[in-house]
Amino acid sequence: MPAARLLVLSSRAGGLNAETEAHLRQELSDHTVVRFGAVKRIRSLVTPNAKVVVAGGDGTVGAVVRQLADTRCRIGVIPLGTFNNFATSLRVPADLDKAIDVAQRGRARSITLGHVNGVVFLEACAVGLFGETIRLGEYAKDGRLQGITAKIRRVLTARPFRYELSKDLVRSGTAMSLVFSNTYSTGFQLPVGNSTPADRYLDFSAQAGSTHLDIAGRALASALLAKHREKGAGQVFRFRKLRVVTKPRVRAYADHVPAGYTPLTVSAELSRLKFIVPR
Repeated sequence: MPAARLLVLSSRAGGLNAETEAHLRQELSDHTVVRFGAVKRIRSLVTPNAKVVVAGGDGTVGAVVRQLADTRCRIGVIPLGTFNNFATSLRVPADLDKAIDVAQRGRARSITLGHVNGVVFLEACAVGLFGETIRLGEYAKDGRLQGITAKIRRVLTARPFRYELSKDLVRSGTAMSLVFSNTYSTGFQLPVGNSTPADRYLDFSAQAGSTHLDIAGRALASALLAKHREKGAGQVFRFRKLRVVTKPRVRAYADHVPAGYTPLTVSAELSRLKFIVPR
C-alpha cells in the first residue's frame, strides 16, 4: 500500500551513521522508511499528496525531486550530504534536530525549479567546462573510478565556444562555460549566483568557469565563508526563460546529471511539489 509519509535514507550521505539513522527513525516513527536504492520506483511507494522526508545530500534530494516533480507531494530535507547547497538555499538548518523540527513543523510552499531539455535541476544547469568539472567532482566525491579518466579528459580538453542567447536575454559571445543557477552555490560549494529557489527567476553567468583557474578560485572562495556570497555575486543576469545556441555543440548538465547538448532551452518554473521550509 502506498505510504502517506515516507523517509528516504541515503547511505551515500557522509552525515548518515548508525546513531543518526536510529535518531531519525525514532523522531519520524510515523514514516515508512526506504533506502536510496528505492528512489527509481518512489512514485509507486507514495500517495499522490504524500509527505516525503529526504535524509541525504544534494544528489539524493535531486533524484527524489526529479522522480516526483509532477506530483503534489511535500518534500522535507534533512541535510546530511557533503555540501547541501539546496538545503542551505532553503534556509534548512544544518543541525540535525533543528532540521527534523522543520520537516515536522515547517510550512509547505512551492519554489522555483530549473528545467533544461526536459530535465529538472535544483542548483544549476552548466554548459561547457563548469558542467564537466561538476560532473567530475561528483564522481570523485563518491569514489567512482569507472569512467573517471574520460571525465578528467573532458575537463582538461575543454575549449571556448561561441554562444547566442535569446528570449529574456539577447546576448552573444565566446565562453568556456555558461551557468544558469537557482542557488547561491553548486557542486562542491562553488559560488555561482545570487538567486534562491524562493525567487521566481534564475541567474545567468558567463564568468563562472571562464577558465580552469576561475573554478579553482571559486573553490577557494567556498572555503572562506565570509566571501561566499560576495564571490557568487559577480556579473549575473536574471531571467525566466532562455534559448541557448552554441558553435560547436556543447554538453549540458542539470546539476551533475547529463542533459544532452546545445541547442537547449533553460527555464524557471514554479514547482507543483511543495517544499517544507522554516516558518
